[in-house]
Amino acid sequence: MRRTLAALTTGAALLAATACGSTEAGSDSGGLTTVAAGVIPIVDVAPVYLGVDQGFFEDRGIDLRLESGSGGAAIVPGVVSGEFDLAFSNTVSLIVAREQGLPLVTLANGVTTTGEQGADFSGVFVLDDSPVRDVTDLEGLTVATNNLQNIGDTTVRQSVRAAGGDPAAVEFVELPFPDMPAALETGQIDAVWAVEPFASIIRQAGHREVASNFVDTHPDLSVAAYFASEQRVAEDPELFADITAALEESFAYAEDNPDEVRRILSTYTEIDQVVIDALVLPRFPAEINKDSVRTLAELMVEDGLIDAEPDLDALYGTAR
Repeated sequence: MRRTLAALTTGAALLAATACGSTEAGSDSGGLTTVAAGVIPIVDVAPVYLGVDQGFFEDRGIDLRLESGSGGAAIVPGVVSGEFDLAFSNTVSLIVAREQGLPLVTLANGVTTTGEQGADFSGVFVLDDSPVRDVTDLEGLTVATNNLQNIGDTTVRQSVRAAGGDPAAVEFVELPFPDMPAALETGQIDAVWAVEPFASIIRQAGHREVASNFVDTHPDLSVAAYFASEQRVAEDPELFADITAALEESFAYAEDNPDEVRRILSTYTEIDQVVIDALVLPRFPAEINKDSVRTLAELMVEDGLIDAEPDLDALYGTAR
């Protein structure tokens, strides 16, 4: 008997409950430099929480304050305005922001696909009794994504395209991740693009995955990155070198200790333990796979998100 989506979603819908007060970077906090980081309360950012928990930032003289936001696109303005010293966002949001003239540079990779079809932390799901049997059957149907013209619909279109379908024939609607399981079960939409923990919530309810959209886009897709403003990095390069080193140590720890990743989730989310135990964890390499980002950029041009091939060297900070 399948578990109801409503029951499994209890707690997961409260993901945004954790947030800390902002403190200006450079202020004294017990001899440490206080740094504000904008994150999204999802599985992807577990390594940075582990880094704080394990003292990797404190060892480098940093008091890292993690502040929750609703999505990567919403966090970008916080970095530009100086509210955050660094933040986490998906790669498409960063490319779009850079193309709009916002001086952002990446510090380190954030999260990467598992590269395994049907076993990734992201997928496209339909009801177990849906007539949709293949991703090409989504033509003429509605698919929910958390943000329009972003990494969700870009990669889902690629799944349709790679399977020989017409990506332009799929209709996308914007819906917050916590609302997706119920919207799917009630028939409000035909399919959803979901990431963990919502992917596991939907799987545990007995519904079907019809595409592993990140894997279809690139088997080593760098989905997101930690980033800062060019100006902020130029103002204090030593600080950001230390931040980057602490991030890289955090990624390595998360990669080597998946049980710790699951443990830390309970400290900044209210995901049901049954779901935590079933989660498909992403990979956390420190290096951005630039070939995968180039693939994303090409798809963005093809789908009209941006007008021309972006200057990715500027985004990586290697054009300075």
